[in-house]
Amino acid sequence: MSTGPKHKLRVPRPKRGSVKLLIGTRTGAFRIKSDKERKNWKIDKVWQLGHTVHHVVQDPRDANVTLIAARTGHLGPTLFRSIDGGKSFKEAKTPPAFDPAPEGLSQRTVNHTFWLTPGNDGDSNVWYAGTSPQGLFKSRDGGRTWKPVAGFNSNPLLDEWTGGEKDGTPDGPKLHSICVDPRDSDHMYVGMSGGGVFESTNQGRSWQPLNKGCAADFLPGKDHEYGHDPHCMVLAGTNPDRLWQQNHCGIYRMDREAGEWSRVGKNMPKNVGDSGFPMVVSPFDPDKAWVFPMDGGSVWPRTSPGGQPAVYHTADGGDSWKCQDRGFPAEHAYWTVKRQCMSQDAHDPLGIYLGTSQGEIWGSINGGKSWRLVMRNLPHVYSVEVAGVR
Repeated sequence: MSTGPKHKLRVPRPKRGSVKLLIGTRTGAFRIKSDKERKNWKIDKVWQLGHTVHHVVQDPRDANVTLIAARTGHLGPTLFRSIDGGKSFKEAKTPPAFDPAPEGLSQRTVNHTFWLTPGNDGDSNVWYAGTSPQGLFKSRDGGRTWKPVAGFNSNPLLDEWTGGEKDGTPDGPKLHSICVDPRDSDHMYVGMSGGGVFESTNQGRSWQPLNKGCAADFLPGKDHEYGHDPHCMVLAGTNPDRLWQQNHCGIYRMDREAGEWSRVGKNMPKNVGDSGFPMVVSPFDPDKAWVFPMDGGSVWPRTSPGGQPAVYHTADGGDSWKCQDRGFPAEHAYWTVKRQCMSQDAHDPLGIYLGTSQGEIWGSINGGKSWRLVMRNLPHVYSVEVAGVR
């Protein structure tokens, strides 16, 4: 299925100004704020301390609205919502929860909400949420109440797509990378670990797998229609028909008209490989992307290759990659960056930020050419988002 080409978008380029980062961690949520030069940082807010926070997102359509996806000790999996710029939060009236499963599907129970995505500018109160195990939910009232997207959650093929109760994804199976086409709110993509990438052109009423060209080395045979393990998927800011994906089995790029993924990670240095979790794409140029590689050896230690953290950047659509490690520790730094822990601020020059499994926040204000530690001593970081940037 091809959606056909659509018009491209223009993104404004602010030259300077303070940046706020929203950080989800193993034991709470934090907002940190920079000065106007993006050099000095301080903790601005601490929220939900003691809870596991998987994602914190400020509504790009209304800066007063922020949602937090958390798993708590006493409330279980839930969402918190602020409508006053983070001064106070209230629990969602009806957090995401699965309906009784249709006959033939296994009954699913939400372990936690993993991913939050706001709708388009014209859908002022629409939000989407992805859960563990794999489920898709929608809110039409700014995150106050949530309902299952029946075309996905009740799809008779859902267990077949995801492996059902046999899914052995580490840290739990999850639906993530909910990407809504900014030009067409009917058109959206989701990524599932495991399951793969799926596409809908009718607001989620029906879905088609979109995994042609992706390897699935952990499955017998080849050319699998679904069952893949994407880690992160991003639409290019100025050309949402360009998709990028960091997969368990490599780095991929797709132009939607082609309908097939190309493994551009094969062009990474052989001693580094193309395994990893997060990916950032330039909001100004669809050919520019950044990844943070992870040791993809036989035991998957989830650390930087060789204990040497580095970001790799492409400016030509993945035909070549350049190491950007200036400022990072040169050796014995055994941490990694998870799939939601890398973000950009849409400034010019571009600011890129990442959070580590050691509770550190690193930042670059020159498109990754150099890095500096901007915050330490946080808990294990689960997500990093720039406030107000789509």
